[in-house]
Amino acid sequence: MGNQLTFTGGGELDNGLNVSISFVLDQNDDSTTAAYGTKSENTGTPFDSHSITISSDSLGTFKFAGEGGASASTAVDTTAAGDIWDNFDHSSSSISPGAAAATDNMWSYTLPSLVEGISATVSNDPAGSGTKSSTAWNVIYTGFEGLTLTYGAGEGSSPTVDVDVTTYKVNYAYGPVTVGYSKHDYDHTTATEDKETTSYKLSYTVSDDISITYGQEEIDRVGKEAADYTSVSASYTTGGMTITATMAEADNIDGSTTATQDREMWALGASFAF
Repeated sequence: MGNQLTFTGGGELDNGLNVSISFVLDQNDDSTTAAYGTKSENTGTPFDSHSITISSDSLGTFKFAGEGGASASTAVDTTAAGDIWDNFDHSSSSISPGAAAATDNMWSYTLPSLVEGISATVSNDPAGSGTKSSTAWNVIYTGFEGLTLTYGAGEGSSPTVDVDVTTYKVNYAYGPVTVGYSKHDYDHTTATEDKETTSYKLSYTVSDDISITYGQEEIDRVGKEAADYTSVSASYTTGGMTITATMAEADNIDGSTTATQDREMWALGASFAF
């Protein structure tokens, strides 16, 4: 139940290269943004995110996004607990972890598998009007059973602002228990914009059908109270249907102790596999 329509397609060429494309249609999407809304030729344009991907086992994967591209650092900056904070972003004063924002004409390259269990990606956002070129990269290690180690770093800049982001993540599954930890640092030219996000989760698989997850996140910002988030979720699968339930709480989401900035939410979901 959404307001977008996505078209995807692709195939393998005679030379072994795999090519795929994706277009998202979202009427008037760009006409509400400052960058496009002042240009009459873009008002009412139907296109949103769109990209082309070329890959092979020996050459790796190259992706170019005309709009909506994710840098190598933003591709891995989801917190260990799954971005609980994002459930409360309806508050105009909420604090987010921060990222080196992706813009148009973003390209990324994922190296072919050189060492088993290690993957690496690099991305670049060419300089645009009034901005500087920015780069990002990530490395993911999965060479030990049940263990995933992730590191990502990137930068975003303009003539007057420099932003550096780093992400560390550890996830380990042993039997029915999975634990995860992440730390995300956001360094801004303006010191009061610096943020540090720490997150962890604990998941327990009760049976093949039932699992329970507890997560917590904390976002620290200079001169403000820490914004704290907690979440408890459960899922139940029967046949091709999965039911999920989530309860989450947020304290000081604007970085202050004002009671009106403490929130609670719950959600129910259902998915079907045919």
